[in-house]
Amino acid sequence: MQSEKGRYSQPRWGVTRWLADAGPGVPDDIRAALIGDLYGSLPVFAAGAVNTVAVAAVIAIREPTAPFIAWVILELVICLSRLSVLVAAHRAAREGRPTPTDLHLVLAVAWSSSVGFGILISLASGDWVVAMLASLSAAAMVGGICFRNFSAPRLAGTMILLSLGPIVPGAALADEPLLFIVFLQVPMYLAAMTVAAFRLNKMLIATMRAERENGHLAHHDTLTGLRNRAGFVAALNTKLAAPAGHGKPFALLFLDLDNFKPVNDTYGHAAATRC
Repeated sequence: MQSEKGRYSQPRWGVTRWLADAGPGVPDDIRAALIGDLYGSLPVFAAGAVNTVAVAAVIAIREPTAPFIAWVILELVICLSRLSVLVAAHRAAREGRPTPTDLHLVLAVAWSSSVGFGILISLASGDWVVAMLASLSAAAMVGGICFRNFSAPRLAGTMILLSLGPIVPGAALADEPLLFIVFLQVPMYLAAMTVAAFRLNKMLIATMRAERENGHLAHHDTLTGLRNRAGFVAALNTKLAAPAGHGKPFALLFLDLDNFKPVNDTYGHAAATRC
């Protein structure tokens, strides 16, 4: 199972492998497809990046203090870095080269941390317009995080925690008793969204397994497990379409057994297969 845009590399670092792990017993081809899903597309990335950078910028214009200016700079650096890595990864996947998956995952976590930092300083500022804008932006991003990254539920849960979790200490710093309700709301919301990511992940893997099994049945004989006519044609076309110089030379041997049908009809397919 491979993305139409190419195959993306599995993470190699310990922490990124843990973040992207799909669970035990998942076949390698499905793991590769799940990693490809994490990269998404440029339009989806652009929508999230424009939102967070724009929110940070307008807040910095309203509150031109060092923390908010630092937040704008941080958002710009992270988003431009993620864009560069995303473009490079898509190009590398199409060309069959290793992709910077570890860096892609680290930058995703860094971006969610930046969103959380913005919430924290916005609530601590005491400006309720700024606090509301930053919190609404983060809440909108959390929905996208869950439904865009549920192919790696640990990554989704970590990003949700880092982006929305700072509301709790931010509310404490705001010294507004009415905001203390978030001490109950935010943990429940974080738990619910993380559970949703894990459930969606299980559904996605189950669907991929079904597609994998159906694809195998469509191209293999159920009795012998060998490729059937459709599978043979697909494998031959793949070999013939390979660029010159790629792969090893191959030869095709065709055997035609005369009068084999009576054996099938008399003794059955199982017996004929053992002949």
